[in-house]
Amino acid sequence: MSAVVDLLAGGVTMAVPVLVAASGELVSERTGILNLSLEGMVLTSAFAAVYGSGQTDSPVLGTLCGVLAGLVFAGGQAVLSVTVRANQMIVGIAANTLALGITSYGSRVLLGDAQGRTVPGFQPLKVPLLHDIPVLRQSGLAYVALALVVVLGVLGSRRTGLGLALDAVGADAAVADQAGLPVRAVRYGAVLTTGLMAGLAGAQLALSEVHAFTDNMTSGLGYLAIVAVIAGRWRMVPMMLACLFFGVAQALQFTAPAMGVNLPVAILVVSPYLIALLAVSGLAGRSRAPAALAVPFVRKG
Repeated sequence: MSAVVDLLAGGVTMAVPVLVAASGELVSERTGILNLSLEGMVLTSAFAAVYGSGQTDSPVLGTLCGVLAGLVFAGGQAVLSVTVRANQMIVGIAANTLALGITSYGSRVLLGDAQGRTVPGFQPLKVPLLHDIPVLRQSGLAYVALALVVVLGVLGSRRTGLGLALDAVGADAAVADQAGLPVRAVRYGAVLTTGLMAGLAGAQLALSEVHAFTDNMTSGLGYLAIVAVIAGRWRMVPMMLACLFFGVAQALQFTAPAMGVNLPVAILVVSPYLIALLAVSGLAGRSRAPAALAVPFVRKG
């Protein structure tokens, strides 16, 4: 039983940064902007959070540095995707490559001998009663980030005006523009929301889990978040369940031996992507992406 509890607790912990990043990506994709650069956003934010925390001895200020890095990264993405109307796939791949290079170089120049060493971070928040439940034993930053996920879910619900606006822009930006919706402003806001959540995800990964930065420490976390959006069929609750599954699948890599499960690690690593493939292929139910996803907006007339 303890192994199962450890699996669930580890799964929730690993699912939190994926869920936080995915919630922002969901908002953006609903407006038609594919942030394939999400991996780079989270990685850059993790580096900035560690550097900020190390320089100030404050994980809170470090988190703010991570969020700022995510917003700056997202701002560049928004300019290229919305204003310049560049190919979103190419922008994402280039941005991720650039982020990997910058953070690897920056960690050597700015962190130096401190690379990989621990910095002030967040410890599990001792909430009465909740702290006794292993799966809920999370840091204060995790609770703040999850609260923002809930806020996004409520505000972006398809029962609200904002949620309907997001879907309208993502379905047909030209028609939404003719109906009076500020398409570019909506898309800019959505991409910046992705940057905000990616910043929190990076800070959560770096300051709540390992308290350090290492090269390519995200190891595909941003891609997993995008996969979760697809597997969740662009809906908040199914996406949350997909993130939890991904977290448990990752945690199983470490707890499987204790549970007597002898599965190749490679199967556990690729399982999230297999689920996503089932989702988009229609074998796990209908999956329809926003019609204007990755389609640049060009005003008619």
